[in-house]
Amino acid sequence: MTNINTIKFSDESFALVQKIIKRYPEGKQKSAVIPILHIAQAEFDGWLSAPVMEYVASILNIQPVEVYEVASFYSMFNLKPVGKCVIDICRTSSCWLLGSEDIVKHLEKKLNIKVGETTKDGMFTLRTVECLGSCGTAPMLQCGPDYYENLNLNKVDGLLEKFKTENKRRSYTDNAEARTV
Repeated sequence: MTNINTIKFSDESFALVQKIIKRYPEGKQKSAVIPILHIAQAEFDGWLSAPVMEYVASILNIQPVEVYEVASFYSMFNLKPVGKCVIDICRTSSCWLLGSEDIVKHLEKKLNIKVGETTKDGMFTLRTVECLGSCGTAPMLQCGPDYYENLNLNKVDGLLEKFKTENKRRSYTDNAEARTV
């Protein structure tokens, strides 16, 4: 198990964390927990271990359980190791009606995993999630900060190849706007 004393943001990330905290009035730094969890998840291997959440709590001067409550509520935070590419398939009405279930079955077969699992090579984790707010362009999936819409099986296969070729961890902080304040 990792010791909280060995966990530390890079200088660049810590500077960004400090800028984010300054957005909020004194005593209201807890409001920064979501953007800081995004940074932590991106920096610490794509998931939030208990020591990482304790580290975030110490920076925000709040209780670790307050960080855990937020991290465990939102599907965008991972509380166990995941692949470089976490593929979230929307399973709500519009997406389901337009074929998301077929896309999930296709991905399970192609990646040789079930929903909730990670490929043996650590490249992909497959999940289904509730509405991602793109009903007019269903079916859709999200990987990192990016939405992929109006999907069919050929488009999904193309995305898998693209992700394999890039061979990088995809996170919400890949979006340039997420790294600026």
